[in-house]
Amino acid sequence: MPLTVIRPSGLPRLSGLAGLSGDQRNSFLAALLAWSMDTFDYFLVVLVLSDIARDPSFGASATELAFLTTATLVMRPFGALFFGIWADRSGRRGPLIADVLLYSGAGILCAIAPNITVLIILRAVYGFGMGGEWGLGAALAMEKLPPERRGFFSGLLQEGYPLGYLLAALAYLAITALGLSWRWIFVLSFLPALAALLLRRRVAESEAWQDTRRVMRDNRITVRDVVGDRSVMRRFGYLVVLMTALNWMAHSAQDFYPAFLKSPAGNGGAGLHPIPATWVTVCYALGAIAGSVAFGTLSERAGRRRTIACAAALGLPVIPLFVFPQNGLPLLILGSVLMQFVVQGAWGVVPAHLTEMSPDAIRGSYPGVTYQVGNLLASLNLPLQQYLATTHGYPFALAATVGPTLLSVAVVTLLGPEFKGVVFGARGVPRPAENGVRGH
Repeated sequence: MPLTVIRPSGLPRLSGLAGLSGDQRNSFLAALLAWSMDTFDYFLVVLVLSDIARDPSFGASATELAFLTTATLVMRPFGALFFGIWADRSGRRGPLIADVLLYSGAGILCAIAPNITVLIILRAVYGFGMGGEWGLGAALAMEKLPPERRGFFSGLLQEGYPLGYLLAALAYLAITALGLSWRWIFVLSFLPALAALLLRRRVAESEAWQDTRRVMRDNRITVRDVVGDRSVMRRFGYLVVLMTALNWMAHSAQDFYPAFLKSPAGNGGAGLHPIPATWVTVCYALGAIAGSVAFGTLSERAGRRRTIACAAALGLPVIPLFVFPQNGLPLLILGSVLMQFVVQGAWGVVPAHLTEMSPDAIRGSYPGVTYQVGNLLASLNLPLQQYLATTHGYPFALAATVGPTLLSVAVVTLLGPEFKGVVFGARGVPRPAENGVRGH
């Protein structure tokens, strides 16, 4: 039985609609809020690493604390696989609600962690829940949106990443201004999760998933048939490499930067007080938000591959402004804003690009697993940067990790295919010849 099946005629499609229905809006807003919550909680740890290091109840070094992010990243592929398989079998809504409850609960419990061991365990549980969110949220949102508008909404959805970063920075500023312990910042984890859960209760199940399950059943196509297709496995390997490069790029440009801004000038850092350093993060988070939407929208005209590669390449000449504090604070801010504009700009294309590359039958698991395996392979980035900063200084640590990853993203992206505008639902395995979509 061939794996490629054609969508039955007569079923309505959204591509001719100018606006979004209430269900489409709720699906998208729920995905955006949950993803923002995800990154809000993730970057809380990044922002308070130096505060935790000064907490006598923990007694951990900066290098040991860097493994808090590693614990989160290591568990994310397992969460993506678990919640993804559940979503492919039972639909998107239930698994999405479950993973939001899991990671928000783990995030709140971080506020009362008595020592570094418990905190690492909680961040691992949080990572398991976080692993299911991005792939399922992106799949549900992209499956419900008109194909010709995926680029714009892809950028808007990925905007949740810098938005979460921005909210974390503002929360840190508020907690610091009030003179409260770093623990209080984790109590805020329940707010965006609550909003996302309220919205998700009003979201209908994915029509594309329902169509796919029906046609697979009618044509006796199983998930094993789809996974066993060689083109699916080749594409899986390629996407793991691509997501590894993209995650190394993002983490090398973002995770270590707050520590660089607050580190003494004698160590090659910017030597900023925590308050002005955090305002710098607010500035570049705004740049990242703008880049995500700008490049996501551009991808509808220029294509997914060329847009991602262009964004990554534009970051290379920005590196001197980004890593050398002796240029002065205004140029440092400019460099950080421009760097996050292009880094997050490349990521703004990813939700559309990755879901379009995924077979209908396993879109609940395929995007999330490839993305999170890439995250796993990038999980040693922060300890590596910390080691390089200790041995060679902060500017070298940043330049030696950011530069190669920008170049890698540009090259790897151009070597792969794309399926811009492919129609979701009841197709089995997407191929360049289907639905008038040309592989590039």
